[in-house]
Parts: sequence; structure tokens; C-alpha cells
Amino acid sequence: MARYYAACTLGLEEVLATELRDVGAGDVAVRRGACEFEGDLALGYRACLWLRSAVRVQQELARGPARDREELYALVQTVDWSQSITHLQTLAVDGSVRDSWANDTRFPVLVTKDAICDQFRAANGQRPSVERDRPDLPVKLVLLNDHAIVYRELGGEPLHKRGYRQIQHKSPLNEATAAGLLLLSDWDRRGPLVDPCCGSATFLVEAAWIATDRAPGLGRSFAFERWRDVDLDAWRTIYDDAEARAAAGARHLPPLAGNDRHPGALAIARKALAAAELSDKVRLSHGDARDWAAPFRPDVVVANPPYGERLHDNPERLAENWRAIGDFLHGSGGKLAYVLCGDPDLARWLRLRSSRKHPVRNGPIECRWLRYELD
Repeated sequence: MARYYAACTLGLEEVLATELRDVGAGDVAVRRGACEFEGDLALGYRACLWLRSAVRVQQELARGPARDREELYALVQTVDWSQSITHLQTLAVDGSVRDSWANDTRFPVLVTKDAICDQFRAANGQRPSVERDRPDLPVKLVLLNDHAIVYRELGGEPLHKRGYRQIQHKSPLNEATAAGLLLLSDWDRRGPLVDPCCGSATFLVEAAWIATDRAPGLGRSFAFERWRDVDLDAWRTIYDDAEARAAAGARHLPPLAGNDRHPGALAIARKALAAAELSDKVRLSHGDARDWAAPFRPDVVVANPPYGERLHDNPERLAENWRAIGDFLHGSGGKLAYVLCGDPDLARWLRLRSSRKHPVRNGPIECRWLRYELD
């Protein structure tokens, strides 16, 4: 059994905890912006493949006192690093430091890297190379109150990078955050869903994959696949099962549609839908939200309108955008709406009273996931 740490957007911790229990995690403990849990190596693989709201999954390798350089070095050397990679592979060490003897992350990260490389050099005279972009072994050091935890990161690239968004919209919603917000809503995964300001279609793609039981990690690679101790038989079984579930779930896609007034955003949305194999399954329209007539009556409307910090819109333009979305909501015929708002002053232009305000972080912005009853 191994101990794991999965990170998520602030505000989505309970969503992540539910996801973890669904994939079979044990002893799930909610932390700020994360969950800790237990399981075997196969559970780590399933977590990387199936967690929608997580941005990374890390396996704990060592923890203990690290009150100075010597103690940290000794702690890192208690790990047999040859079980993860050979000296011909690559590694990278990232770190976070708080309330410690180290003034910043640079020195303890260097100590950690040296301890790993020295272990290899002592064994065979050679050491792994450092590779920042795509290391075979991403290592994470957490140094807090002179106590250290050393992890290896299973995913490599962050888990929100599903592979369908090759071009970034200038105000993107993180894929894991979008999925977590959908899981936090009352959408039943079967009813019609629309987004009147869909941007790069992140809500729509994530909704489609949730509804069709498609694992968000299908089609991408993970760092653990390159480790020496990977259980390839277990991983193939987990991956094959996910592919079978996606094939079976494809017939359950509900009606999904989006609209945006920016042609550039819609061009990015179409590329994302194509990459996600959803081009002929999700309808997109171009125009102002107040003039858009959705092609079907939605059960749920979701929206992430601009709120100033990200698009630098002037107040009048922002207010007009929110009025337009309010007009759409009033005439949509939908049952529920969920709107992500980073400025409470803007929400009043919707001319609706929210029934729930869930705090959540969108990047650096403190937001509220506002729930509205429309009928």
C-alpha cells in the first residue's frame, strides 16, 4: 500500500474526495486544495486516468525530520531511486518551502537532486540527467516546519492537460476546474446542457466526457509508464477497461450546445471539439448571448462570463455582457443555471437571485459558482 496526495483547485476538495472513493481509494483525507489517500500502485494508475478534478497525483516515498542540509540529504537517500528509473533516464526536482531553515526552494531542491544523483553515482559511477520539460521522474519536495515529504509525481504533465486544447484561449478555464464545477452542479449527466458564452468549449467537452463515461486521461501519456517498477499488466487492464467504458458510453451523449460572440474563441472551440472527437456531436453558434436561441430546451445552463481581471474589459462593457447573459437565462426555458463569477458586483446584472454560492478559485481569482433556479 502506498500513500498518495492529489491536488485540485481550491473549493473542489469534496468533489475530488468523492471521485477518489469512486475509483477505490482508501483512507481519503481532505486537505486544503488536495486530498490524501491510500492504495496500491494500480490505484495510482486509475487515479491518473480517471480523476477529472485533480491536477496532479503524487506518491509519497519518504517523510521525516529535515532540520538542516544533512538531515534532508539523508532522508532522500533512504529511497531506492533505482526502482523508479535507471541512470540513463532523466529526473527533475520541484519544491515548496515554508517556515523552514531554507530561505527559498533553490537550496533544498539542489540538496534533493544531489542526494538522488549521488546514490546512482555510488552504485555504478553514472547518474541521471536533469530534464525540466518532460522528465522521466518528476520529484516533489515539501519542506514544512523542518519536516520533509518526498514524492514522485505519477502524471508528469498536469492532469488537466487532456490533449484536446492545443491552442489557448486568452481567458481559458482550466479543464480540471471545469469538470469539477460540473460535478459540483446538479446536472444529472443525461439532460440537455448549454453554454451561452462557451469560449474554447471547455465546459462542453468536459460535460460530454462525463456523460459518456470517458476517462479524461485516455489518449495521453503519464510519467509512471516510464518507471522501472510500473506494473504494465495492471496498467493495460485499467486502460483497456476505460476504453471499453468509453465505447459503451458513447451512445449516451445528451444534447450539448454552445454560443460565443467572439469568432476567434469559436475557432479554438471547434479545434478542441475536433481533437476530442466531438465535432459532429456538439452544436456551436456565433452571436450575442441575448440573441441566441438554443437548439433545444436545456435542463442546465453553465457559463463562465468575463469578469474584468482576465479580459481587461471596461465596466460598461462587462455589465452589458452580463445583462446579455441574464436575458438569455430569462428566456432559455432551462431549469437551472450555474454561473462562475469573479466579481459579485457583476452578478446583479443577471437580475436573478442565487440559491447557492460555492467559493472556488479560478487561477488566481476568488470566484463563486452561483446556482440559479430558472423555472
